[in-house]
Order: sequence, then structure tokens, then C-alpha cells
Amino acid sequence: MNIFAINGSPRKHWNTAILLNKVLEGASSQNANTELINLYDLEYSGCTSCFFCKRKDTEHGKCAMKDDLTSILERLNTADAIVFGSPIYFMNITSGMASFLERFLFSNIIYSIEIPTIYPKKIPSGFIYTMNIIEETADEYGIKMNLKAYQTVIGRVFGSSPALLFSYNTYQFTDYKKYESSIFSEEKKARHKAKQFPIDCENAYNMGKNLIMNI
Repeated sequence: MNIFAINGSPRKHWNTAILLNKVLEGASSQNANTELINLYDLEYSGCTSCFFCKRKDTEHGKCAMKDDLTSILERLNTADAIVFGSPIYFMNITSGMASFLERFLFSNIIYSIEIPTIYPKKIPSGFIYTMNIIEETADEYGIKMNLKAYQTVIGRVFGSSPALLFSYNTYQFTDYKKYESSIFSEEKKARHKAKQFPIDCENAYNMGKNLIMNI
């Protein structure tokens, strides 16, 4: 069994990456083969709306663009589970994750009532979101509604809705004194991190474990 974790954060050792690695640890406990893909290590762009993936005289689902995503998209067809992870930047997923999802999801959707997806099989999936704000503020800004469309399309492509994990009020800096951040209390941030982030890590581990158990 193969599970891929897609890191949509430019920070490879911070909150989102830590939680994704916990997912992979949980999957490994069920003897799954795991791989973490850091999108910000790659050179690629979003969909250009060429519609090559929709043409009748070509291979449906084949993205015509040639860049660092080309081989990644092919390998994802071998997945038995996929988990996506992104911090929230300006009320939505990162531009790197958005561009990736444009290429990956759009190429697997066919404009056909009879064929909603051409992904090779039904697989479980998950999506992890990390953000600096508390849950009440996220709800006030409508962040969950912003993310819902991605979750709906992922469900269409894979055959079921993704498992979700929201990690709120995350620690942004190693030293808050170096940055202009007076709207935050470093002391409160540290207390929240010490109490909540281990719980988020445990939930991420269980997500990975459950994804493999549900295959």
C-alpha cells in the first residue's frame, strides 16, 4: 500500500510538515509505504486551461504541461491513499497547493455525467490545515467555506470526502521578539502549543493509521 503526503507549505520542518509526517508515521504502523512530497522544492505552474486532458483524441486525464509536476502526477496514480497539507495564507490554501490541485484534480475530472472521474480507483484521502488564528476567527472569516470546494472536488475524484484536521493558533516563529507581532502574546502562543499541538499530532497519526485501515 502506498500513501503520499503532499506538503503545500514552503516550510519543510514546521507545523504542516510535522503533522504530515505524523500521518505517514500512522500509515507506516499499518505497513504502508510512505512518501512526503514538498511542493516548494519543485518548479511548476498552475493549469493553463489548454483542455488537453479533456480531448477525445488523446489520453483522458493526461496533463500536457511538462515540468517538475509531470512525474509526480503520474506517480500519484499508484497511490492507495493521499493526504494533502497546507497552511492558511490570506484565508485560503497556499498558492503552491492551489496550483498543484488545479493540475491534479482538473486533469482527473471529465466533463461527463457518466464519467465523473478517471482516477484509476477509489481511495481514502485527508486534508490538514494549519493556521495562526483561533477557530472562532477562522469561522468569522469564512475560511472553512473557502476550503469546501476543494474538499468537494477531492471527494468526486477519489469517490469519498477527505478526512479533515484543522490545527489552529499555531506557533509561527521560533523567537517572537525578532518580529513585529505585538497583536499576539508569545506566552499564550507557547501555552497553546504545549497543550494543543501534541493533540493535533496524535490526531494526524490516527488519520494516517485510519486511512490505511480503510483501504
